[in-house]
Amino acid sequence: MKAKKVLDRGVRLLKASPAIDHWQKGRERIEAEDLLNFVLGVDEDPPGDTEIRKKDVAAFDALVERRVTGEPIPFIKGYTVFRDLEILATPGVFVPRDSSEFLAEQAIVRLRKRKRPVHVDLATGGGTIALAVADEIPKADVYGADVAADAVKLARKNAKRLDLRATFAQGDLFGGLPSKLHGTVDVITLHPPYVAKGEVADLPDEVREWEPEHTLTDQSVDGLGLITRSVEESPQWLRKNGWLLVEVSPDRARDVVRVFKAGGFREVKSTKGGDLPVTRVIVGRCPA
Repeated sequence: MKAKKVLDRGVRLLKASPAIDHWQKGRERIEAEDLLNFVLGVDEDPPGDTEIRKKDVAAFDALVERRVTGEPIPFIKGYTVFRDLEILATPGVFVPRDSSEFLAEQAIVRLRKRKRPVHVDLATGGGTIALAVADEIPKADVYGADVAADAVKLARKNAKRLDLRATFAQGDLFGGLPSKLHGTVDVITLHPPYVAKGEVADLPDEVREWEPEHTLTDQSVDGLGLITRSVEESPQWLRKNGWLLVEVSPDRARDVVRVFKAGGFREVKSTKGGDLPVTRVIVGRCPA
């Protein structure tokens, strides 16, 4: 079967799936191509007239069937590529998002200006943001913390596999981090669970059925519980003029800016970058 026909069939099935959040035009084509390339073991899409072997067609169809149920592609493949790093992904740990590359970029830009940069990534999951920083700023002291033992285990595995220097600790928000970091951190990053408790049931199947609930909601009524805590607790960890960076969806940006300002943070603003309309990074300097 020709590659174009194989892909077109996959795209039709993905478009018809009610379990997938069809937020991005052309997303289904991108995902189908990704899965076919994975099956074929190639980096670039094969020309449309390339003949695909029957066993590869069958393997591709099986992966599309999994994706149609809402299973995230990083789980299907076992990894995702984030800022050129191959990050392992397993069920039970928050799925790395392409949109979070902007959060990593915002942290890296600020850390490059420091002589002895120190970075802390909260709710680190598999260590995605922390490891991107460790890769691009080798001189940085990088720490990640997560409340889930499975997440910390995966983050450490990713660090070892990538041969990157980062320390991961289990704990609630800043819990588990060494006290020696008080007043020394240049940048704190956080991609928090910001879905209001009552809105979890409305999430797409691919999110609600596959992500651990604690990575989606902090169980607060407004979804701002963990964000508010990070604003309250981060000043004791940040260096003078250090930054707190929080990734949220565009509809939460205004509320989070308000929380930052109420906490005394300076130079607060909502930033966006790239061509993905699904994220904002709220940035603010530590209170004077």
